[in-house]
Amino acid sequence: MSAEHDAVRGSLGRVGVWTFGFDGRAAARVAGDVRAIEAAGYGAVWFPEGSGSADALAQLSWLLASSEHLGVASGIANITARQPEVLTRGAGFLADAYPRRVVLGIGIGHGYSTKRRGIAWERPLERMRSYLDAMDSVESAHAAVPRILAALGDGMLRLAGERALGAHTYFVPVAHTARAREVLGPEPVLAVEQGVLLVEAADEARSMAREWTRHYLELPNYANNWRRLGFDDDEVAAGGSDRLIDAAFAWGDADAIAARARAHFEAGADHVCIQVIGTEDADRDVAVLRAVAPALLSL
Repeated sequence: MSAEHDAVRGSLGRVGVWTFGFDGRAAARVAGDVRAIEAAGYGAVWFPEGSGSADALAQLSWLLASSEHLGVASGIANITARQPEVLTRGAGFLADAYPRRVVLGIGIGHGYSTKRRGIAWERPLERMRSYLDAMDSVESAHAAVPRILAALGDGMLRLAGERALGAHTYFVPVAHTARAREVLGPEPVLAVEQGVLLVEAADEARSMAREWTRHYLELPNYANNWRRLGFDDDEVAAGGSDRLIDAAFAWGDADAIAARARAHFEAGADHVCIQVIGTEDADRDVAVLRAVAPALLSL
């Protein structure tokens, strides 16, 4: 393993947190959430850049300033949201200010968000290559920022291994983690998001998960990824079949959730970042994170 890849693994730690919980939340409360995540022992916190999220560079800045040693990763900074030189220089400044704590996850986004910004949704791999070329051409006085790419399909996974330090996967089963590791090879970092519900009743857990899943399975990249993994059109429809839900989410007690994370590690993940779903309440999310931390952090 190269020193650069190992540095990313060190920045993220073994287990982290992925959350939408900062969206629309007052800055002071976000700072409190981040301190609680850090105090619980997680290695890193991931945040999205969606329609309700703060700018990725602003979010990186605040989360870093609000914590002492926590790794902070964008999951992901959308390449249609800013010019490559802006992202390169801004993230480089933060990497200088907070050494070994910043991981820049970048991604192509979705058709709807791309079109909303007035950009045609076409040739995603080509667009990502061009963006990375432009990032690499920027002269900066600041540190080079470790970057990983949001990736699901083999093409983007290969690009993540060739032009970044690894891949960040989202809404995937363990079978995808094994495939991703096969495509990436042994060296690139593989950071896997895992949705979790601290709910022991199967019907309740599946119902909560299905409400969350419904939107994602309307997006072609996620739906097609499940089809590639052997799920048919009926299973991908209407929020997903029970088989899909059980493959996508870890539900049950803390030990059951830890067992799913362990399965990802055994399949080739370097880092698993858990996302508490179904509560729609950031305070409850933090309580769940505290409750499952001992089981997860012992892996």
